[in-house]
Amino acid sequence: MSYLRHRRTISGFLVALLLASGAHSANAEDLRIGFMPGPYRDAFAKGIEPLLARKGYTVKYVEFSQGVQPNDAVERGHIDANIFQHSLYLNATNERQGFSLVPIVHVPTPPMGLYSQRHKTLAAVPDGATVTLPADPVNGARALNILASIGWIELKPGVSPTNVSERDVVSNRKRLRFVPLDAAQAARSLADADLAAVQGNYAVSSGLKLTDALKQEDMTLPYINVVAVKRGNENTKFAKDIVLAYQSAEFQQVFQANPVWTGYRLPDYFSK
Repeated sequence: MSYLRHRRTISGFLVALLLASGAHSANAEDLRIGFMPGPYRDAFAKGIEPLLARKGYTVKYVEFSQGVQPNDAVERGHIDANIFQHSLYLNATNERQGFSLVPIVHVPTPPMGLYSQRHKTLAAVPDGATVTLPADPVNGARALNILASIGWIELKPGVSPTNVSERDVVSNRKRLRFVPLDAAQAARSLADADLAAVQGNYAVSSGLKLTDALKQEDMTLPYINVVAVKRGNENTKFAKDIVLAYQSAEFQQVFQANPVWTGYRLPDYFSK
């Protein structure tokens, strides 16, 4: 099945070449910001970069294709910050890879949702349906929690919602078949699966409308994405200026005026 094939869209050599050619400039006003495919670069370019430009910064964008690469680049000092992950994923990669990165501000984040090309409603999804979900434990737990919220599965009592795995499924009323895969492949799996649990950034980058999800997660704070920097840089001028830009009334107005960003979970600092 096509969604089971793991493909590297950019080789390690090309990433190394990119980073080697783009090490942080001696000019303190040059900012290199890393992104994965998705909506965060667009929001940064339209709402944040103009505010930073007024303070004399020149922003350079670096795109990555695999989840650990942006964190590795920040850790090594090749880029100053990245915007693609929630704090749970950040903490997990810090622990697994020995990185020392910290979040400095939450950013508007599209929620994970259940999508389907075969079925128009949840009621139409048959017993025995195939459901693709992220293979990484943190985001796989999010998908299982969505399925539990609609009553299709039951999770072991007392398990933390952030640590759920398939081993914690004690009842599978619809006899769902779970197919873990790389989160970036989730939208493509819609051609073969009944349902796909697609993270919001991958949904947006694949052309899916957030409002077309058959069910969205009730996104709580741990899953709202962050700007991450290397520990020790959280109090630098550039980090503080990024935080101020996100928390500014001007950015909020720009973001909320764009219908493309309808359906995002907004950080608590947004005006209500």
